[in-house]
Amino acid sequence: MNNITLLVMAAGMGSRYGGLKQLDAVGPNGETIIDYSVYDAIQAGFNKAIFIIRKDFEDQFKSQITEKYVGKIEVEFAFQELDALPNGYQCPEGREKPWGTGHAILTAAELIQEPFLVINGDDYYGGESFKVAANYYNNGADNFSMVAFRLDKTLSIFGGVTRGLCAVKNDSLSSVVETENLQKEGNAVTSNRKIDLDGREPVSMNMWGFTPVLFDYLNEMFFDFLKTEGNEMKSEFLIPSVINNLIQSGREPVHVLRSSASWFGVTYKDDKPYVMGEIQKLIDAEIYPPKLF
Repeated sequence: MNNITLLVMAAGMGSRYGGLKQLDAVGPNGETIIDYSVYDAIQAGFNKAIFIIRKDFEDQFKSQITEKYVGKIEVEFAFQELDALPNGYQCPEGREKPWGTGHAILTAAELIQEPFLVINGDDYYGGESFKVAANYYNNGADNFSMVAFRLDKTLSIFGGVTRGLCAVKNDSLSSVVETENLQKEGNAVTSNRKIDLDGREPVSMNMWGFTPVLFDYLNEMFFDFLKTEGNEMKSEFLIPSVINNLIQSGREPVHVLRSSASWFGVTYKDDKPYVMGEIQKLIDAEIYPPKLF
């Protein structure tokens, strides 16, 4: 078994959710969605977990989340801060929005020398998703990958969501386009783009497999982003845009991995009871023990 790291993006506050949803309990013994992801990663053979958080809630995050992982998986932290910018650049006065998922991943560059899997801290991906990613890299793969989910399995009934809509050809990712306000309307799915969707389309849920060469690309492209959008208050350096750029320029192929696991997540407060119910179903089916750690 090769070394493989889990990189969890957990620095966001959850503006639509109305609180720090990464610390919100969804399991019967206070488990968070992050706990289920870490449990699944351990079962799949991951040996290190790095959490991207904000420095100001490090103590709370450790006490509520990572202290329970001692002896089960190595834990490290990376900190995403607004002023963590290259020399010569400053955060615009008054900006509060984080710089985006590409910037978040870049904060962990000094901690990773092996293949790694990136996930959102507030999304449940299912054990099979971690296993297919671990198996891919343990079998010698040295390129990028993405675990694809079906669009209609990733929507919320309480409002529009943002997803990376994917085009796939011969198990390779052809493009990924960040698409906002996706929601079910009858037999169709609508969005902020004038395209026809029926819900069967593959989407990215920010479950990406990478090798450390990604950090070279991120450094280069973050400079370009700051030159063009660094003075805007809500601009974001997003990993799907980075990947799409690499694909279209022919610099990196991205292999698409398939998982039949069900995805669910907490985007809005009203999503929480549904997620809790789905977790309980998995416990009843003995996929998870009632108490994870």
